Amino acid sequence: MKHIESLLQSLFVMSSMVEARDTYTGGHLWRVGQFSRMLAEEAGLTKREVARISVGGFLHDLGKISIPDAILGKAGPLSDEEYEVIKTHPEVGARLLGGHPLAGLVEQAILSHHETPHGKGYPHGLTADEIPLDARIVGICDAFDAMTSNRPYRHGMPIEKSLSIIESELGKQFDRKFGEQFLNMGRQGLLDHIVGHSEPGIPIQECPICGPTIVVTRKHQSGDHVFCRHCGGETIVERTERDIRVQPTGRMGRPAELEPEIDLDLIAELVKECAFHLEEA
Repeated sequence: MKHIESLLQSLFVMSSMVEARDTYTGGHLWRVGQFSRMLAEEAGLTKREVARISVGGFLHDLGKISIPDAILGKAGPLSDEEYEVIKTHPEVGARLLGGHPLAGLVEQAILSHHETPHGKGYPHGLTADEIPLDARIVGICDAFDAMTSNRPYRHGMPIEKSLSIIESELGKQFDRKFGEQFLNMGRQGLLDHIVGHSEPGIPIQECPICGPTIVVTRKHQSGDHVFCRHCGGETIVERTERDIRVQPTGRMGRPAELEPEIDLDLIAELVKECAFHLEEA
């Protein structure tokens, strides 16, 4: 058990460091991992399959380590050339796994989560049942989170609008069977506690100065200082029983204070849960 936990933790930390480069996507990996776990459970998959797909959801964007900052954080739609660069990240992620002992568990989700049933996805233009099961689930969850989350050039969409878009693309951009199950979950409100959160019980915080995500974790208490890694502004955490807010102090953070912060406690929880089911098979 300890061996597989150590292997998983190495991948989760690496993936979290990649995510930390993008100041707008705080919590994206956690949310996609959670959505993927819930959809896999709804689909009646085994506990091992659910754990594997949850891990794949958390690691799916590993290849974005190769995307230049100017493209990753561009405050506007991408050009055709920039989009071609973005489209390299699944294959980069698969290569990055290389000879990692757990590569076989998550390679499908990493390599194929942008493949689509109508064959217009990437990197290989797979169609329908050619797309691995893990990738079909993670692809839906990744797209839903992208639609419901803020980006440099737009605010996140309401849940129902995002679900309607998925519904209109069933059998084309999204797997029909898993897509219908995801729609049912969404319209029952089962996804609401994940949307707009960066970890359990922690709503996403926006920088009051420039807009990107400020990372607040469960360990932060009222009076703690947290920083925007986009503009460098300092904010102070205000917590009540019902809410969490950040307020600007007017001070700018020092370089050491602006270093990416990885929530190792959250990673440890996810690793322990997934490793148990992966080990027991």
